[in-house]
Amino acid sequence: MADFCTIFRHPLITLFLTLSLSISPTTQQQLAASDLNALRQITYSLTDVKTGRFFATWNFSSPETPCYSFSGVTCAVVNGDLRVVSLYLGTGLSDSPGLAGAIPADAMYELTELTQLILYPGIVTGFIPDQIGQLKNLRVISLTNNRLTGTIPESIFELQNLHTLDLSHNKLTGVIPPTLVSASPELRVFVLAYNELAGDIPEFSNESQLIHVDLSNNMLAGKFPETLPATLRYLSLSSNGLWGPVNGVPSSYLVYLDLSMNKFSGPIPDSLFRPTLSSMYLQRNNFSGELTPPSTSSPESYGPGSTVDLSHNFLSGEIPDFLSGVETLFLNNNRFAGKVPEGYVRNVFGGMTKTLYLQHNYLTAFPMEKSGVLPEGVALCLSYNCMVPPAVGLTACPARAGGPFSRPFRQCSVFDSGNSMG
Repeated sequence: MADFCTIFRHPLITLFLTLSLSISPTTQQQLAASDLNALRQITYSLTDVKTGRFFATWNFSSPETPCYSFSGVTCAVVNGDLRVVSLYLGTGLSDSPGLAGAIPADAMYELTELTQLILYPGIVTGFIPDQIGQLKNLRVISLTNNRLTGTIPESIFELQNLHTLDLSHNKLTGVIPPTLVSASPELRVFVLAYNELAGDIPEFSNESQLIHVDLSNNMLAGKFPETLPATLRYLSLSSNGLWGPVNGVPSSYLVYLDLSMNKFSGPIPDSLFRPTLSSMYLQRNNFSGELTPPSTSSPESYGPGSTVDLSHNFLSGEIPDFLSGVETLFLNNNRFAGKVPEGYVRNVFGGMTKTLYLQHNYLTAFPMEKSGVLPEGVALCLSYNCMVPPAVGLTACPARAGGPFSRPFRQCSVFDSGNSMG
């Protein structure tokens, strides 16, 4: 999933900028006075953490217009005037500590033709100015990996052209404005991960065209949303306080789903077990019941790159056949019983399955392949089940698995099939 995840982070913004905003004036026209004043305001409020890294090129005494000489500034002629349309604050280089200070509200008010505002990682503090909602042309807002505080200005959701909003990795508090999507019909990428947001997840409009939503690592509570955009390809709600059953997960386009480390309960919907949903993380919840295959008569098989993590739940019954093709599969710390299906054994010893964790269940048998030798790079763990695990099923067990190799007999008597504990 690395390639997919990359698409919906800053490279997506970069591609968008390259295609739609790399417009520069062809003459040495002077920048509009309002925009020039806004750039000055920015230098009064923001500064390089290390001198000369970014603002060294912002020389207001130079006869050359900022559109040609200022780092991070892109201009275009709008209605006859030369205006700033794109603003990158910071270098974005991996070795750069970024900028410090605060986002100046006055500058936001004056840059009326701005279509993209990018703040690279740094230590910028303070609130997101409410004036940002007055920049009606904004399509991309990315203010990530800083120390911004306060609430999300509701004025942001008055931006009818907004395509990408990424406020992740800050210290934002309060609730997500309930007018979230209905007020921003063009919104496609919505990322608020790693903040301190609380309250419920707002209901999503049926007309929403969102493709990427990441609200992980906050303090959100309440139930799973009743409606989600059918266009979603990426959804992460992990590490919150969400609870209740999971229903209404869109299935048509979703390829990445992370609901881990919440309090979701009930059975896992069979509609989620689709090979097209190739990355699914549901670990550390309260899911229970047996796993049932999707309703299609002949489901496609999972393949290379697929990951399913259902560990640390209360799932029971026998391990179903339909997950045997998953490349990285975690079913450990549940209540599965019975014999491990031969399809899993065959794929592990054949190298198609790279990781298979089945420890801390009530499994009674693992039919060994004749060779008894795992391919290089394959990890298998079978400890603490109702059987004496083969040696190859212990070498890859994580240290935290701990405990004896097998469960005590008294815990396994109800599952005894004559070949469990010898």
